[in-house]
Amino acid sequence: MKMHKKLLIKNLILSSFIFVLLISCNSQEASKKQVLKIENEKLVFEIDSKLYTKISTSLPEAKLLMGDFQSSENITIGNTILKDFEFKTLNEKKLEGPIPGKEWVVTGLYEKDGLKLSKELILRLYDNFPDLISTQVTYTNESKEDVFVKQWVNNSYTISSKGDEPLFWAFQGSSTTERSDWVTPLEEGYYKKNYMGMNDTDYGSGIPVTSVWRPDVNIAVGHLALVPKMVSLPTEVTAKDKNAFISVLEDYEERTPFKAGESITTLETFVSVSKGDYYANLSRYSNLMQAKGIKMVETEDEAFEPIWCAWGYERKFTLDEIVKTLPKVKELGIKWAVLDDGFQIAEGDWDVDPKKFPKGNIEIKELVDDIHSYGLKAKIWWTPLAADPHSKNLQEHPEMMVVQKDGSPQFITWWNAYYLSPTKEETINHTKKIITLFMKEWGFDGLKMDGQHMNAVAPDYTLDNPNDSFEGVPAFFQMIYDEARSIKPNAVVENCPCGACMSFFNMPSMNQAVSSDPTSSWQVRHKGKTYKALVPHTAYYGDHVELSDNANDFATSFGIGAVLGTKFTWPKDNPDAEASYLLTPEKEVIWKKWFSLYNEKMLSKEPYLGNLYDIGYDKPETHVITKDGNVYYAFYADDWNGKIAFRGLQEGLNYTIKDYFNDKDLGTISSDKAFIEISFKDYLLIEATPIQ
Repeated sequence: MKMHKKLLIKNLILSSFIFVLLISCNSQEASKKQVLKIENEKLVFEIDSKLYTKISTSLPEAKLLMGDFQSSENITIGNTILKDFEFKTLNEKKLEGPIPGKEWVVTGLYEKDGLKLSKELILRLYDNFPDLISTQVTYTNESKEDVFVKQWVNNSYTISSKGDEPLFWAFQGSSTTERSDWVTPLEEGYYKKNYMGMNDTDYGSGIPVTSVWRPDVNIAVGHLALVPKMVSLPTEVTAKDKNAFISVLEDYEERTPFKAGESITTLETFVSVSKGDYYANLSRYSNLMQAKGIKMVETEDEAFEPIWCAWGYERKFTLDEIVKTLPKVKELGIKWAVLDDGFQIAEGDWDVDPKKFPKGNIEIKELVDDIHSYGLKAKIWWTPLAADPHSKNLQEHPEMMVVQKDGSPQFITWWNAYYLSPTKEETINHTKKIITLFMKEWGFDGLKMDGQHMNAVAPDYTLDNPNDSFEGVPAFFQMIYDEARSIKPNAVVENCPCGACMSFFNMPSMNQAVSSDPTSSWQVRHKGKTYKALVPHTAYYGDHVELSDNANDFATSFGIGAVLGTKFTWPKDNPDAEASYLLTPEKEVIWKKWFSLYNEKMLSKEPYLGNLYDIGYDKPETHVITKDGNVYYAFYADDWNGKIAFRGLQEGLNYTIKDYFNDKDLGTISSDKAFIEISFKDYLLIEATPIQ
């Protein structure tokens, strides 16, 4: 009782949790009256007598979110959207256990033309999660006959436009072949479905949260299931009134009976508000999911060490090329050497290709020994859940394949391979043997798991419940993590779902995230901010610098707090490679400076302050890291000339500010006058040191 006393008093001061109004169903005016009002810190949630809802916020300077009550939770029967449920009862209770709070159950009834459905709307407020309320609905068919359900919708909100430029910004967590930005401005006419199932044979799942914001307020919705679910979180901006629309919904792909007397229960979903960009809402979502049972791994120090990857030589590398590059890798202060794609017989058959390694597996063990002899750690590339059609392992165990509803295997177009079903015993045993081969027999210290297909698999119709394959992917990767760490306790396990928005549910089974084939430096930065909101203690690798703007933007990874990496070749390129990544003498000077500075500062291990700047509306784009009382600012703009503000300084202190990359003092500032006028191109990295 004492634990909740302070919170209870605070909430009572803000407002009474519940207002129950006696209403006359015969009065049109009364039908608009509120029957329930909940305040969780700055989030205000109201329900009217038709079980419509309205969201508002008491955030300072926040303008109106929505004009009136909206049918935020509804169900489609046949072609009819059932919206108006006449209010019947309201009950509340206290939530005990590991996530204390309060719960309200509101019931209503829809009855028209022989169709009769009851609605039980459950709302939960969790004491330790301010500004968030969860929603779950149970619909019961009280009609005399069966009907057909087409769709259910939760947390459907139309957000008023205030004419900002751009109208809105959004974080969207779906994965498609477009490999599009996770954070993007929204203009009129915009639409994206954000389906969390398979969007293409290679792409699916993601982070089940949509977060849309204006300069004054952010509103996010998502689901709270502990495994991936095949629902959508669409985002739309209407061309007529320029308002934004978000929701969580499940489409029933086929004509699905909803039998008389039966019930349908939605996922537990949520709405959350914050000031600023998506960072706070995403962090709150992750913390709630962890409180519900998802466990993130502990920090692994070795995952923060800089990386060289042999992929610069591409698939036609030679062993000699890799070995001769190692002295330069060590000289630059890099700690990891990665053997990439091309060593194996085939996807699925992971012994070495005898054409490249005439002495067989012993040669790859010798390569690992060579890497270790330079004081480096060795990581090996691998694409789990994939096997080539002609691979020996797949021919011997065809039951490992995912089989779709039409009886065909699920194809991975990128690898010309078939998906393996993650929950099948044969797949698990096959995978454990590969991990033992890589880490115990060959001696590698880490795994680079690669491929957009790792994010999700399709339903497997050889299983009793086909969806078990889709929902079982996270447990498969947890098995890999546990196996690797059982062999090497400090193993670094990187999950690189190429170009995909990584499944949140796979994040607990890795200790190194990666920007995974970014198409721009902007992607490196906003993906970094996303991971730091969701898994702030997990290393984030910015991928090969050669994938950034101009193929040399170390400043982007450095300023966001990402691990530096490169795939340079030296002393020459592989003649069969498609591009040149040769480390010229001119480039070597730059590479050496950045890796030296990275090892000196190690900002990637330090706290990232994601709430200080709005990544969309604040200009220049700014990211902040703190270490030992100093504050490190990274500013980004193509060409900036004007004021930059330093937020997050300790009140009452003065600071010296220094462009630490160029070793240039820029004077002093105070916490109450924390800005300067300056010009820069591309980036500016500042260290603010308190004056004692």
